[in-house]
Amino acid sequence: MATKKNPNNNRNNNKKLQELEVNREDGTDQFLTTNQGLRINDNQNSLKAGERGATLLEDFILREKITHFDHERIPERIVHARGSAAHGVFKVYESMAKYTKAKFLQDPSRETPVFVRFSTVAGSRGSTDLARDVRGFAVKFYTDEGNYDLVGNNIPVFFIQDAIKFPDLVHAVKPEPHNEIPQAASAHDTFWDFISLMPESMHMIMWLMSDRAIPRSFRMMEGFGVHTFRFVNEAGKATFVKFHWKPLLGVHSVAWDEAQKISGKDPDFHRRDLWEAIENGDFPEWELGVQLVAEADEHKFEFDLLDSTKIIPEELVPVQRIGKLTLNRNPDNFFAETEQVAFHLGHVVSGIDFTNDPLLQGRLFSYTDTQLKRLGSPNFHEIPINRTVAPLHNNQRDGHMRQTINQGRVSYEPNTLAGGCPFQAAMKDGGFHTFEERVDAKKVRARSESFHDHFSQATLFYNSQSPAEQKHIVDALRFELGKVETVAVRERMLGLLKQVGTGLADKVAAGLGLLVPRKAEEPMNRSFGADTNPKSVQPKKVKSSIEKSEALSMENTVKNSIKTRKVAALIADGFDGDALDAMKKALEAEGAMLKTVAPKLGAIKSASGKEITADFSFLTAASVLFDAVYVPGGAASIEMLGGEADAYHFVNEAFRHCKAIAATGEGVDFVGDTFVSRAKDDAGVILGEKAGKVAGDFIAAIAQHRNWDREMTRKVPA
Repeated sequence: MATKKNPNNNRNNNKKLQELEVNREDGTDQFLTTNQGLRINDNQNSLKAGERGATLLEDFILREKITHFDHERIPERIVHARGSAAHGVFKVYESMAKYTKAKFLQDPSRETPVFVRFSTVAGSRGSTDLARDVRGFAVKFYTDEGNYDLVGNNIPVFFIQDAIKFPDLVHAVKPEPHNEIPQAASAHDTFWDFISLMPESMHMIMWLMSDRAIPRSFRMMEGFGVHTFRFVNEAGKATFVKFHWKPLLGVHSVAWDEAQKISGKDPDFHRRDLWEAIENGDFPEWELGVQLVAEADEHKFEFDLLDSTKIIPEELVPVQRIGKLTLNRNPDNFFAETEQVAFHLGHVVSGIDFTNDPLLQGRLFSYTDTQLKRLGSPNFHEIPINRTVAPLHNNQRDGHMRQTINQGRVSYEPNTLAGGCPFQAAMKDGGFHTFEERVDAKKVRARSESFHDHFSQATLFYNSQSPAEQKHIVDALRFELGKVETVAVRERMLGLLKQVGTGLADKVAAGLGLLVPRKAEEPMNRSFGADTNPKSVQPKKVKSSIEKSEALSMENTVKNSIKTRKVAALIADGFDGDALDAMKKALEAEGAMLKTVAPKLGAIKSASGKEITADFSFLTAASVLFDAVYVPGGAASIEMLGGEADAYHFVNEAFRHCKAIAATGEGVDFVGDTFVSRAKDDAGVILGEKAGKVAGDFIAAIAQHRNWDREMTRKVPA
């Protein structure tokens, strides 16, 4: 799709770019050179002993070129391999000095550069964007005090409570090792075998089986820090903090059937959506929210703050929105930036500290180890995208691919030969000081009893969903467990689902052709240790004091805008040009885009003889790539569309996926021959004679994102 130039793509206003400008290369109007700057005279032929002779070993240009090519691929991330990213800025709304001494959270006039990477978790780099999966949401803040990485997901909890189980989890969800099947999918035996033995995963499973796992776009999903961290202020007072990213466009998803079809039509759907939005100047925005808990209130909840399988319901601790993140520039080179960026939870600044969350503690080790393997050097911090904008002075030297040229004879501390430099920084000068938490305990391999509640929040999440969202969870579980070949694994999962909700287990069982076990599954949570008293490892029966939480259902998200939404207009020669123009004008006034889809590419004539160029043909587009469909009138156009099976399928599929559909003039007759004719009174179907009169209701219907009730009342599976 042709895009307009980003009007704010100005490198001069980005401090991070200014710092790294020396590393940029633009070959426009330049000679071809080797990596040493030698100009190349012939890049078409290798050096040979005669025109038909053997290639000579002395051809250093050939060897350099081939060697670099042979090493162009680095090991992909074990998890989060498939990613997309963008540059942007963050600004705090008002000073948070009461809670943290982190300077980038204190000055509303300060603009902090950021680089944000979104990703799927389970699939390889070449997998689809639309897999049912967790999405990574990692933000690197280039602050004046050093880099701060907030490395999170679009789901606020995780599968496991202790990092020692992470390799097992990933091994289970990855393609099965005997046949490397399936790719980017959890619907297989090894994953559900593991989950059926890990009841602590049940809360995460509810999120993963929900529509949260198939977002409409990166721009329309939430982000979470997952763990409980600490803010620390200048006085040394700490406050527990949970981080949230709230998208200003709301939280929206696609249907599962739609996701599978998008994977075939455009597996780069999310990557393309992010890129095009930024190029069009429709900059994605999120607000940073925090849940703050005083140290004195650490144990006042019915769950443990350090348990990464739990949330703090917003009814108990509201989310305070403290700043805005805006993504305003695409990377110049995918590999150099998106692929080589290295995130690490241990990249913090003064004023932000850790807790004893056992999953967090393990990640603090794992991320550095991962980057050393993936990027091949302890100097990965010198790669331009990873460089801090803060001054860098330490006694680290040498190593593979070292770029810094360190001056002087001293590389140790303390010293006198360099006047004691570089000095240690006092706390008043920004020196990092670990929060002085009292520790008095035995060394044990055990887990706190406060971590033993595995079902109350899973139940809370399921009960908080709208009927349509609950149906999607049931369908997802039927699909996933239906792919599991081992019946015993299915039965164990039904036992766990029974403890989330009997109704949920019954509905899933019906789709699997099984009966729910009469006795609730006795979970075998082996992560507690084989020598532990069996009675002590069973999940605690805890009833949540909150029956439903509005924040957990996407039904309650923002639905007052159609900005950046894509609407397909189905046309052929003889279409009603006035109707199309009127609808396009109305949609664009609200920030949406209208794109034409026709039987062929090239010029399409309106009924008045005016020509427009079709954006897509039915072969190059599909309803799953759009948010809504409009069919303008024009007798000749409708007659031609009536002979196109793909046109009928386009509308029927959009209807099936609960999207807004509008038609005017003779277009109403065309829609009358589709499934839509069964739902003329549907809130998402707008029919009328004039586009000007239909547009307002059509826009309101698109803003609702989907009319999910359609699949409940019309028996239309989505």
